[in-house]
Amino acid sequence: MGLGGTHLNDFKTPSLEQVSNIRPHIVLARIIQVFLVIMIGFMFLPWTQNVQGVGTVTTLRPNDRPQAIPSIITGRIEQWYVREGDFVKKGDTIVRISEAKEDYFDPNLIENTAKQITAKEEAIKAYMDKVNALEMQLKALREGLQAKLSQAYNKLEQAKLKLIIDSNEYANAKVNLDISNAQAKRFEDLYKEGLKSLTELEGRRLKQQEAVNKYNASVNKLNITQQEISNAKLEIANITAEYNDKIAKAEAEQFSTLSAAYDARATVSKLRSQLNTYTKRQSYYYITAPQDCYIVQAIKLGIGEIVKDGTPLVTIVPAEYQVASTIFISPRDYPVVHIGDEVRMQFDGYPSLVFGGWPNASIGTFKGKVVAIDKNISENNKYRVLVAPAEGEKWPDKLAINSGSTGIILLKDVPLGYEIWRQLNGFPPEYYEEISTPDKKYKKNDKGNKK
Repeated sequence: MGLGGTHLNDFKTPSLEQVSNIRPHIVLARIIQVFLVIMIGFMFLPWTQNVQGVGTVTTLRPNDRPQAIPSIITGRIEQWYVREGDFVKKGDTIVRISEAKEDYFDPNLIENTAKQITAKEEAIKAYMDKVNALEMQLKALREGLQAKLSQAYNKLEQAKLKLIIDSNEYANAKVNLDISNAQAKRFEDLYKEGLKSLTELEGRRLKQQEAVNKYNASVNKLNITQQEISNAKLEIANITAEYNDKIAKAEAEQFSTLSAAYDARATVSKLRSQLNTYTKRQSYYYITAPQDCYIVQAIKLGIGEIVKDGTPLVTIVPAEYQVASTIFISPRDYPVVHIGDEVRMQFDGYPSLVFGGWPNASIGTFKGKVVAIDKNISENNKYRVLVAPAEGEKWPDKLAINSGSTGIILLKDVPLGYEIWRQLNGFPPEYYEEISTPDKKYKKNDKGNKK
């Protein structure tokens, strides 16, 4: 037969037969089935829930962070001893300033203040010597008062004793006078009757006059003694008043001298405080490095420029520091983050390939842990979390402070399907902690009792 009468079946081969027997819808169904099985299997894969945050590299300790060194006093920049980028050790001089306030222009300010202190101390010594002299004077006055009073009281006692004697003499003289008067009267009566002679009467009158004279003498003596007692009492009062006045004047002078000494001591204390201030102020003329550090930026540059106290002069970065990172998380994630949680960190300049839910498969990340969480929200309406290297983990040596960083805080392990469902519904990660039931606690206690 010719070529035109040939059929396709006449050219069948084994390969053609296999291709012609394949049914496309069956192959597609099997592919879909395999894909569904794989997808279902993926849904049961473990997935680590995480919270991501972006922040910057910082230091763990506040004193390790970049800082500006200010001028403690108002002054004038005289000389720079460093350049930007220099490494300086603790105590090295960075810049020298001079005095800018007229109150401290005196070049001999410290020496003159020290001389004033010495002069005041000598004045205090003189005051105290005067106080001691006045104390001795007061002692002598008190002793003199006692001696004078003792003498006056002795005189008073003598006068009192004499008053007793004179009183007795006065009483005897009065009795004798009364007897003499009575006898004289009887003699006059007897004389009138002629029983006594004129001579006897005159003799009796003479004795009467003697009795009168003795009586008058005893009265005078008694009055003199009483006056002596009054004079002795008055002398005691005068001595007491005189010496008390002298003692009061000496005490007043002593107190005045003590007051002057105390004022001088207060002045000395004030001058010593000023001297310490002047000495300390001069030490502020040299701005030194507070620690081993690098000079980052000179804020004030010009020689002769006036700077006020508290004005930053230069910014430094510590030579050695414990690196850390701050990341910011949303308020929704704040309740699920705790101190000690594991974190995977990414840093600018260090390439990384990150799988948030599979941290073990991530490349180029560094392990850390949460060490602090702010209790108050930041200005960006997020909470700041401080992350430090995990124990035994070392972060890159050349991390620049304030460079960018990203942190992935690892939480609970859940199935991938559950995580997809949670993300689709916008639910927060799992944050409920397992709480032991009373039965479990009871069993633990029983086990502990058995032990």
